[in-house]
Amino acid sequence: MKQDFMFTSESVTEGHPDKLCDRISDAIVDRFLQQDPLARVITECAVSTAIVFIAARFEPNTNVDFTDIARQVIAQVGYDQPAFNAKTCSILTSLKELPSDRLYHFDENQLSDADIEQIPVKNQATVFGFACKQTSALMPLPIWLAHKLAKQLSTVKQILPYLAPDGKVQVGVEYRDRKPNRIHSITIVASQNDTKPDLAQLQDDIRQTVIDRVFADEDIRPDPATRIFINPEGLFITGGPYVHAGLTGRKNAIDTYGEYSKHSGAALSGKDPIRIDRVGAYMARYAAKNIVAANLADECEVQLSYSIGLARPVSIQVETFGTGKISDTELTTLLAKHFDFRLAAIMRNFKLRFLPALTPGGFYTKLAAYGHVGRMDLHLPWEATDKVTVLAL
Repeated sequence: MKQDFMFTSESVTEGHPDKLCDRISDAIVDRFLQQDPLARVITECAVSTAIVFIAARFEPNTNVDFTDIARQVIAQVGYDQPAFNAKTCSILTSLKELPSDRLYHFDENQLSDADIEQIPVKNQATVFGFACKQTSALMPLPIWLAHKLAKQLSTVKQILPYLAPDGKVQVGVEYRDRKPNRIHSITIVASQNDTKPDLAQLQDDIRQTVIDRVFADEDIRPDPATRIFINPEGLFITGGPYVHAGLTGRKNAIDTYGEYSKHSGAALSGKDPIRIDRVGAYMARYAAKNIVAANLADECEVQLSYSIGLARPVSIQVETFGTGKISDTELTTLLAKHFDFRLAAIMRNFKLRFLPALTPGGFYTKLAAYGHVGRMDLHLPWEATDKVTVLAL
């Protein structure tokens, strides 16, 4: 295991085409579940110049206007230029009704333990959760910083109105003894609506309003040797789908741990909570975070493997990279004893089908950008550390 190394992670704004697709897909999931918590829906989206394509499979028990949702999201993100905007873009849909599956029309709050055991997963998946002590959110520092910078880049559009919605950030962190030591590099690519201001002004504005403000609250800050690149290839005019296409689920590393840890190849966005490849990833994060919060390890990766037709994972594995206070085998036993990894139990404990109706503005839509895990700005049930007491006994 390497002790000294440099690691980079990337984040993007909600206006990046891939994230725009994630946001549209999750807004559709929210709308279905707001109308009917038992709704089933799987949605994927693609965008390119002046075109949005939505493919969805769903049970026909709700009335959802896919086109209207997409236009609302595009407007909210801020695309209002002639090249791509909510009013004039063409929206194509491919919609397929799923046969009703009564097995999944249950109220998880009324299920007995025996009932939960009889509800299998519908797809095979291997999912990962990770936590470490590098930040207060128990997330790796590179992705933590990248998300903060990307979110700030989006926020400063209010004071830098020339910025367009599309943006990208990369942060490199040097590690010593497997702990963050210094900021190696920062790269920010910001799009703008026209050629004014010039590149020098853009770089100065981004440094002051984004980089300086984000690192004002950080323990590790850029030093004189930190390499900072702001639009290193020059002005990035318009950006978005006009420049590069987007697709739901193409930014899994950004959604999770910035590739510091493993992650599943399956998309997280666009799926209702029956999909174990989505909610299982949340459960794995919950387990890993509680192990680290209980001081049983400084780093922890939890792997859950599910097979079609079974309620429980066929494999639970824990890796603490030599930082565990007890063995990984003992930690695996603790997880099996104190955490319920069955699909219906995850849905019940996290209230995953009811959160969209209880959350103003939708629940899953807010996860589409800046990470599905490690979010300190949202009250996510899988970020709770309520198992610390029982794990520490």
